[in-house]
Amino acid sequence: MRLLICLLLLAPVQAQMIGIDSHIDTVQRVLIEGANLAERSSRGHVDLPRLKEGGVNAPFFALWVPTYYHGSEAIRRTLDLRDAMQRLFDTHPELIALALNAADVERITRSGRIAAILTLEGGHQIDDDLGVLRVYHQLGIRAMTLTHFRNNNWADSSTDKPVHNGLTEFGKQVVREMNRLGIIVDVSHVSDKTFYDALAVSTKPVLVSHSSCRALSDVPRNVTDDMLRALAKNGGVIGINFGEGFLNPKDAEMLKANISAIASEPSLTGKALDAYAAEQLKKDMVPQPTFGTLADAVAHIDHAVKIAGIDHVGIGSDFDGISSPPKGLEDISKMPALRAALKAKGYSDEDIRKISGLNTLRVLREVTGK
Repeated sequence: MRLLICLLLLAPVQAQMIGIDSHIDTVQRVLIEGANLAERSSRGHVDLPRLKEGGVNAPFFALWVPTYYHGSEAIRRTLDLRDAMQRLFDTHPELIALALNAADVERITRSGRIAAILTLEGGHQIDDDLGVLRVYHQLGIRAMTLTHFRNNNWADSSTDKPVHNGLTEFGKQVVREMNRLGIIVDVSHVSDKTFYDALAVSTKPVLVSHSSCRALSDVPRNVTDDMLRALAKNGGVIGINFGEGFLNPKDAEMLKANISAIASEPSLTGKALDAYAAEQLKKDMVPQPTFGTLADAVAHIDHAVKIAGIDHVGIGSDFDGISSPPKGLEDISKMPALRAALKAKGYSDEDIRKISGLNTLRVLREVTGK
């Protein structure tokens, strides 16, 4: 009953809110499965109707390229994903539009449409070329995760054996160029040393787009309390991840075992590599029995707020990149339940607006300058 009352009290808050999820992997469903995001679906976790239902009107769509795409193949795959988003923009301009900065987000959401912010999930997608990074910026990319599952040639990943001791000199050049261009430096997926190196180099706030708190669930992708304090000092924001293992420690061992069991990379290119990626997506998205709940998500938000402060916490669900969302947060349409739970815990309407989007919008504004 208390949760229902809080949902009713939140109605005016949601009507005037900018809702941001700093990491969803839905573009891969468009490219691989031909998903029509304009229609509500029983598949996946995100589509435009469910974004509306969830009050998430400014999601960060990740153009995720697995690390087994190398060199020009990684660039080709990135462009295919960008094309998939462009087709969505062109087909449904009345529903969704590309946002390049915070001012765009405010303008597009005022019109009742979804404002899409495009991101890259892995520095390997630039193929060690700052020129490629600059072209991505021209294509509307406004954030990039420095690494993904494996190390790249200039940065160490949290789920690989360190080889660079954090960022190389070229990696620091990448961060500086991202600052100059107005691309958010995303330090999810990176090793602890890479995290601190990136914060030392960056002159702009960084984003931990989809990680949770290591103090509550000990997985390498989550951040320590010291990292949360450093993030706050930088002015950045952490988007709490809803994935299995990230929230509940009972799932953490399964996640670490899955990471260790990932097979060696295939030696494929072109259509054969794309077919392999499609098969991997099918396997990865098979739901598994898990323990995570809405209450766990609230606990991670609450912990991050206590350590980093209310201005440095947001949402980065990883929807459509995780197989088994927490009970009570089965897809993006369930986000009002999270806000109601925060309200029931004593968070003010302004606090909830900050966590739901305003904090991340501030980072976007400070990085892009608008």
